[in-house]
Amino acid sequence: MSRLSWPAAWTAAGAVAAALLAANIAAPPVLATSVAYAASASTGEPTPQPTGSPGSPGTDTTPPTAPGEVRACPPPLPTGGTPQGVVGLCWTASTDDVGVTGYEIYRLNPDGFVKATSPTSTVSVVSGLTIGRAYTFYIVAKDAAGNTSRPTAPFSSTAVTGMYVSPSPGTGDTTPPTRPTGMQANCLPDFKGTSFCWTSSTDDVGVTGYDVYRRTDTAWIPVGTPIGTHFTEGNLVTGQSYVYFMVAQDAAGNLSLPSDLVTTTASGGYPTYSPPPVSCEIEYTAWSWSGGFSANVKITNLGQTPMNNWTLRFVLPDAGQKVASGWSATWSQSGKDVTAAAMPWNSVIQGGASLQIGFNGTLTGANPDPTGFTLNGGTCIRG
Repeated sequence: MSRLSWPAAWTAAGAVAAALLAANIAAPPVLATSVAYAASASTGEPTPQPTGSPGSPGTDTTPPTAPGEVRACPPPLPTGGTPQGVVGLCWTASTDDVGVTGYEIYRLNPDGFVKATSPTSTVSVVSGLTIGRAYTFYIVAKDAAGNTSRPTAPFSSTAVTGMYVSPSPGTGDTTPPTRPTGMQANCLPDFKGTSFCWTSSTDDVGVTGYDVYRRTDTAWIPVGTPIGTHFTEGNLVTGQSYVYFMVAQDAAGNLSLPSDLVTTTASGGYPTYSPPPVSCEIEYTAWSWSGGFSANVKITNLGQTPMNNWTLRFVLPDAGQKVASGWSATWSQSGKDVTAAAMPWNSVIQGGASLQIGFNGTLTGANPDPTGFTLNGGTCIRG
């Protein structure tokens, strides 16, 4: 049989031409309406692990390489009847240590990715689409042992006229939201896990939310449906990188084009604050007169070990309360903060033991009790 050239082969052979496309077209032109997102081999994602079942020595557990250079291909021209919507896809073949047996193409729907077709060559036509609407896909390779390659990056293309039957054009709201942009990785560093933020999409009616997908070794899986402009995911390995993309959705189920890929590193989050342990008990007794007051402070070491060279700190709430003189400690004041440091003869408070100190003060208003007692940095409770 003589060699046919495209597009004459498509028109003459009809559906059979789909099988000839791979043999007769070395590099099909890319549709002007397609939007491609090139797969990246340097996203920081861990090396894919085998997906086959473990077995005896010699069992094939090595997955194929990911399909490369996904692009839109001209679909077959209609042979008659009403033109319908299809997308033609081509890609660079995967490789495998034993042999690639085929591919699986997944199409993004409002509820997630679903398998669209399972071709055995590097060209395929996806039917059942609406002319003029953009659709998003990813592709994986398979080998005879059932190992699955890493998925390609999401690829979007607009359905054009083809020979396959597809649903009638939709009615009502058929305008998708705009594509999410401004992807910013690790924007919430205090969260334990991954996080990223973005600039909100817009829609002629209204954006109802976003669908977030994370790449695994064999697929893009749904991991969240945020309604705001940030996303977090916990229960991940701290320090490991993860790759995501997202789409916006409206109330009619229209999906935007996918965002750029974003690579985030799972954070351990900020350390949880732990207050200092209670180390002492304070009994504070004061009596006042016009323009002045005296206070007695009993300190009890609640710990089991001696408190050496102790320093007591507290706050006098009223700005008019001033320490004038004191006993059994070296007293000082800065603003409302008061410090009482040990004397040489009482510098050690044994575990469970107490001692008493005190001071005289002046005041110009009220005389409320101090707050925030600490002993050598440890919190004191009031007795």
